[in-house]
Amino acid sequence: MKKISKKIAAGALIALICTGAYAEGEAETSPKRVVDASVGMDLVSTYVWRGQKNGGVSIQPVGEISWNGLSLGAWGSYALSPQHNGSDEELDINLGYAYKGFSIGITDYYLFNNGYPFFKYGGMSGNAHTFEGTVGYDFGFLAVAWSTNFAGTDGVNKKGKRAYSSYLQIDAPFKLGPLDWDATLGVVPYRTSFYSADDSHGFHINQVALRAEYPIELKHVNIPLYGQIVANPSSRDLYFFCGVAVSINK
Repeated sequence: MKKISKKIAAGALIALICTGAYAEGEAETSPKRVVDASVGMDLVSTYVWRGQKNGGVSIQPVGEISWNGLSLGAWGSYALSPQHNGSDEELDINLGYAYKGFSIGITDYYLFNNGYPFFKYGGMSGNAHTFEGTVGYDFGFLAVAWSTNFAGTDGVNKKGKRAYSSYLQIDAPFKLGPLDWDATLGVVPYRTSFYSADDSHGFHINQVALRAEYPIELKHVNIPLYGQIVANPSSRDLYFFCGVAVSINK
């Protein structure tokens, strides 16, 4: 599921990004970028989201348009070697707004392999959509985001009722030597079955990650190489990935 710090590749990553801008104002002055559009595609060896493995080798297309801080995007993940629980084929639609360091957004997570069509919505059952709201702030040296499921499918709490499952993620980017680093901490703040089949967990940490990236920049082409290790203390799982991203910028 999307956030963009969240799609981890080991193996080959292919991205094609095209960006366009439209300007308003007088022709004599430098045009001000108002509308941006981008499209891309990743090939990942493993799809891990918030400390959980959601698929193996997958193709992940992405597209977004933005205007004055508003953005509308779509992200998908389609496994080349599908599992049987429906968690490895996904389409996410997100609407967001960002101003300086502040950001707010809504994401619709849709899982394909569960017998429900896309245009079927409902409550805790009878559909394949989960709606999540997110609010965050990027301080530069630290980024904090809180996300809560507010509609669609969700986990349950101790009483078997909707848990309004939430997730707190903290990212700390830093530079050490020639590498760009990012440390991530993910926390489930209260009891829910959404992030674990064992719903007896209350507050627990389910993601501790460290990523190192070596940027390689050529003319119109960026090829960062990176590696990432992700631990889930709650499930006692450990993942290690390395990958390459290829982006073409005009």
